[in-house]
Amino acid sequence: MPTSSSGSLSLAAARRIALAAQGFATAPPSGTPTRRTVLKVLDSTRLLQLDSVSAVVRAHYAPVFSRIGAYDRALLDEAAWGHTARRPRQLIEYWAHEAALIPVEDWSLLRWRMVQYRHGRWNGMRQVLERNPALADDVLGVVKEFGSSTAGEIERHLELDRPRAKDNWGWNYSDTKVVCEALFAAGELTVPKRVGFQRHYDLAANVLPPEVLSREADEADAVRELVRRAARAHGIGTETDLRDYYRLNRRQTEPAIADLLDAGELERVTVAGWDKPAYLHAEARTPRRVTGAALLCPFDPLIFFRDRTERLFDFHYRIEIYTPEHKRVHGYYVFPFLLDGELVARVDLRAERGTGRLLVPGAFAEPGRDHSRVAAALAAALRDMAGWLELDTVEVGEKGDLAPALRHEIA
Repeated sequence: MPTSSSGSLSLAAARRIALAAQGFATAPPSGTPTRRTVLKVLDSTRLLQLDSVSAVVRAHYAPVFSRIGAYDRALLDEAAWGHTARRPRQLIEYWAHEAALIPVEDWSLLRWRMVQYRHGRWNGMRQVLERNPALADDVLGVVKEFGSSTAGEIERHLELDRPRAKDNWGWNYSDTKVVCEALFAAGELTVPKRVGFQRHYDLAANVLPPEVLSREADEADAVRELVRRAARAHGIGTETDLRDYYRLNRRQTEPAIADLLDAGELERVTVAGWDKPAYLHAEARTPRRVTGAALLCPFDPLIFFRDRTERLFDFHYRIEIYTPEHKRVHGYYVFPFLLDGELVARVDLRAERGTGRLLVPGAFAEPGRDHSRVAAALAAALRDMAGWLELDTVEVGEKGDLAPALRHEIA
């Protein structure tokens, strides 16, 4: 890697660059958001992570709300899981940062990963494939015959076609689902639609445009493009930041960064307080100020790499979903609160749809923050979120040093 440094930046400037790159330095749309408005968020983030937790709202919806405010979630659903001649599919699912929605044209940049996953994405998956050597062909045969299907529907077709004694199945429902996921990881199946967040699988050839399917790039070229996208989405970042965005490895990213440096697309700089060199994208903006408020879900691309979040914002953040309740520090599903370019607080949130309430079991200010100012801005942001989720009230619990001031503002 090149060792010369051509500039230095303050941490505050690096933070503003990162926020601008992620779409937080642009005023929200003045009118009702459209499909184009929603997709413009992807111009900044390039991906939206998918996650099954729905304590508040599914993870892929929240980053769009954080950047443009209230919008119709059906717009994102249609862009990812709908397709007509007039309104073709714009987003597709694949393993990018984790499971994620990415622009359709980016699918071919991950074909090298599909090759790596052709025998399974993890060891347990490979064991299922080895145990059931014919099941992948059986699953593909069902999808070819019946079209888009859930794993359960595929299982039922296989059971009807090849009845087995219940006490001696060579495979079962879970194996069928695992094989569907293996074929998805290998790029043979994709997800044309979801119903109730349940995946329906179809042949990639039936879903993706021919020009995307036919596009071939060797691994080095594809990785360079992914690092280029990651650099634009970061504005500024270390090698580990750029590596994490698409879950690459150092062997891949270092040559790609060197190529982008040689091409003048990246500039090597130092950032005050960082112990690693940083790479500034040539088109990155450095706004003088970043204003406004946003609640960030745990899987927002701005903060999903926790090391970067701590480096940029001096904000130590860990998700506590899998932590036993009595050991949790802040709560089950905690949203950091961004205010005027800084992470100033965090709130544990729960959408109780049956009673129409947005519950805030805990609210915590970062050290040294003005509780009154933060609570006023946070109360407004929570009301906006409640309105977007069609919830009637916001109710604040007792936990956390910010809770009293926030309760006062909500009241």
